[in-house]
Amino acid sequence: MRIAIINGPNLNMLGKREPDIYGNRSFEDYLTELKSVFPDVDFAYYQSNVEGELVDAIQQLGSDCEGLVLNAAAYSHTSLAIADAVKTVQIPVIEVHISNVYAREPERHRSLLSAYVTGLIVGLGLDGYRLAINHLTSRKP
Repeated sequence: MRIAIINGPNLNMLGKREPDIYGNRSFEDYLTELKSVFPDVDFAYYQSNVEGELVDAIQQLGSDCEGLVLNAAAYSHTSLAIADAVKTVQIPVIEVHISNVYAREPERHRSLLSAYVTGLIVGLGLDGYRLAINHLTSRKP
């Protein structure tokens, strides 16, 4: 099974940015762990701080993979373009947020993507990605 993980803006700074919220681990280190936990999964990973590049990645990987784990970060709350891309893909998409966005600023309480995703995992740290992948790999075709 091929699963894409797409991370949005500032997630390239995991391990350095606000460790009290996001932890001390880089995503690349965590991805190595995910690959060992899910040896039968072929992972495609993409991160960008640029909205249009994320749209392109969702469109491309949405046709090349059987599932998508998406943390669009701040764009989750602002980007109609990313929401439209998610709405267009024909594979299950799990939206993940490392922090509990509902315990943060009010502008983070609404996601433009949530109406178009299969599921939403919020506030469980990096473990949210593992839970999303577990769900995607256990789905019946």
